[in-house]
Amino acid sequence: MSRGAALLALLAMGAGWGMTIPLTKLAVSTGYGHFGLIFWQMVIGVVILGAVLVVRGRLPLRPTRVQVGVWLLIAVIGTIIPNSASYQAAFHLPAGIMAIAISTVPMFAFPIALILGADRFGWTRMTGLLCGLAGVVILSAPGLTLSAAALSLWVLVALIAPFFYGIEGNVVAKYGTAGLDPVQVLFGASALGAVLVLPLALISGQWIDPRPPYDIADLGLLLTSSIHAVVYAGYVALVGRAGAVFSAQVAYLVTAFGVIWSMLILGERYTGGLWIALAVMMLGLFLVQPREVRRGLVGAGA
Repeated sequence: MSRGAALLALLAMGAGWGMTIPLTKLAVSTGYGHFGLIFWQMVIGVVILGAVLVVRGRLPLRPTRVQVGVWLLIAVIGTIIPNSASYQAAFHLPAGIMAIAISTVPMFAFPIALILGADRFGWTRMTGLLCGLAGVVILSAPGLTLSAAALSLWVLVALIAPFFYGIEGNVVAKYGTAGLDPVQVLFGASALGAVLVLPLALISGQWIDPRPPYDIADLGLLLTSSIHAVVYAGYVALVGRAGAVFSAQVAYLVTAFGVIWSMLILGERYTGGLWIALAVMMLGLFLVQPREVRRGLVGAGA
């Protein structure tokens, strides 16, 4: 893959993943519950990722017990818990704040890696962690970025998702995926997760009827789930062709595009406090990344 093609692919993925943030806001706009949304998100993911696996000749799968355990772990800590928190927070918070909150994944991943013994302490990265904390404080400040003090609690709820993504990344990095490639992992986790969430959606009264007529929330759910599955498959392909270091830059683009798309699609406008929080978070994200990722950032931008 040429350098130009890789850059265009990275840009497209950042724009795609960033668009899912305001689309998530649309998905919750009419009161759909999180369990119903997660169920259909997983079903749509199974269909799209299953098609990818068919094209690649990777189906049917005959998983071992360990591989099923990987699927269960990823389904719970990578989707069910974090997405439950994100959907609920998205109903209360501007999409721009959700976009910035998701950039804290590396801030959570670093201390978790230290606890697991998978990384070493460094003052530069600790400074990045403190920048991330400062950004959260700015985001949570009533009157600075939020219109009411009660919304500060929902910022903390929004941070549940990146916290669990940080756990997920560290667990996968330390213990692996039992021989499954990333698309197989997400396909199996989505299928198993849909089975787990279905009774929760029914019992809680959050079942979403798939029959028409459809409204803006249904469109948001369909587009969010489809974009995530397609972009994830593309991300896996890019990592294989351009490397993990280069591909890691997508984190910056997701946050930036998330804010931009929220302004264009939802018409959101932000105070100076949000832009300060965004700048501080971006600085923290740069500092907290492992050294080899930072080298990749400089090289790719040269």
